[in-house]
Amino acid sequence: MNKMGAMNAEDMKNYKGVFVFAQQVDNKLSGISFELIGEGKRLADKLNEKVTAVLIGSDVKGLVDELAEYGADRVIVVDDPELKEYRTEPYAHALASVINEYKPEIVLVGATAIGRDLGPTVSARVATGLTADCTLLEIGDFPLVALPNQEQKHNQLLMTRPAFGGNTIATIACPDNRPQMATVRPGVMQKLDRVAGKKAEVIEYNPGFTPNNKYVEILEISKAVSDIKDIMDAKILVSGGRGVGSAENFKLLDDLAEVLGGQVSCSRAVVDSGWKPKELQVGQTGKTVRPQVYFAIGISGAIQHVAGMEESDIIIAINKDEDAPIFDVADYGVVGDLNKIVPALTEAIKAELANK
Repeated sequence: MNKMGAMNAEDMKNYKGVFVFAQQVDNKLSGISFELIGEGKRLADKLNEKVTAVLIGSDVKGLVDELAEYGADRVIVVDDPELKEYRTEPYAHALASVINEYKPEIVLVGATAIGRDLGPTVSARVATGLTADCTLLEIGDFPLVALPNQEQKHNQLLMTRPAFGGNTIATIACPDNRPQMATVRPGVMQKLDRVAGKKAEVIEYNPGFTPNNKYVEILEISKAVSDIKDIMDAKILVSGGRGVGSAENFKLLDDLAEVLGGQVSCSRAVVDSGWKPKELQVGQTGKTVRPQVYFAIGISGAIQHVAGMEESDIIIAINKDEDAPIFDVADYGVVGDLNKIVPALTEAIKAELANK
C-alpha cells in the first residue's frame, strides 16, 4: 500500500473471484449461506470467475457437499477445535488469513448477528472498506457517470444500501482496495436451486490458532426458547401497523392469518409500542420477507417498511388513508376501516373454504 492507503494497481490484479462466508451454527448451515452463494455466483459469472464458500468451524467438513449442491465452485474449510463456537478473534483470524492467502476480489458476509461482528473486524484487519447491510449488489462502472479528469474504473462491485434511516439509498464502491467487502441482509438475495450430487473443489486450510488475551472464554451458552415461527419462511403474511390501533385489535389479524394458513407480522411502530415482539418485525430494521401473499393492514408504507417486503409476489393493502404510500407498491388496495374490512374478509374466506 502507499501512504494514502490505496492499493498498488499491480497488487490489485492478483485478487480474483468471489468469496462468501458460509455461516454455520452448531454444525448447521444458516440460510444466508445459500443466499450468498447464489448472489456470489451471479456476480462471479459477470466477472468470468468462480464462487468460493469459506466454511469455518470445528468438525464441519460434513457440510461441504451441501454448499456444493447450492452452487459453490470451491469450498475452503478452516477446521479447528478453537472454532467450535463463534468468537470474534479466532473467526476473524481464520477469515482474514484466508483472504490474505487466496486473495479474493469480492467477499460477502451475511448481515446476521455473527456477520455484523465478523465483517467489520476482518475488513479492518485486511485494510479494506466494507459496506454494511446491503440490499443490492451489481458489477458496473465507478464513478457511475464518467467525470472529467477522473478515471472511470470498470467491473467494480457497486454496493447499495439504505442510508440516513432509510430516507435515501446510497450506492458505494471500493475502487482503490481489495477485496471489496459487503455484509448482505438475509432474505434479500435468491439462493440457487439445489443440484443433488454436485461437487466442488475442496481446500483444507488452517492458519494455526494461538489463544491470546483477545480470545474470550465462553462460560455458558443459554439458548432462548421461542415458539414463534420465522416470518421469513411464511408463504402468507398478515402484517399490521400502527393503524391496527392496539395489541388487542391484532386479534382481527390473527383470525385472518389462521383461516389463510399464514402468519402475523408487523411494522416497527407496532414493536416500538410493545404490541408484538421484534421477531415479527418486517422492514429495514427488521426482517426482509418475500411471501407469496403479503397483507399490509393499517401500514402507511414508509420506505423503511417497504424495503423489507416489496419483493412479495402479491401485496394487498388495507388502509383508511387513500393517499397512504403503501398503495404505490400494492397490487390490490382497499380504502376503508380495517375493523370492518378484515372481519368481513375472514368470514368470506371461511365461507368459501366451507363450500369446498
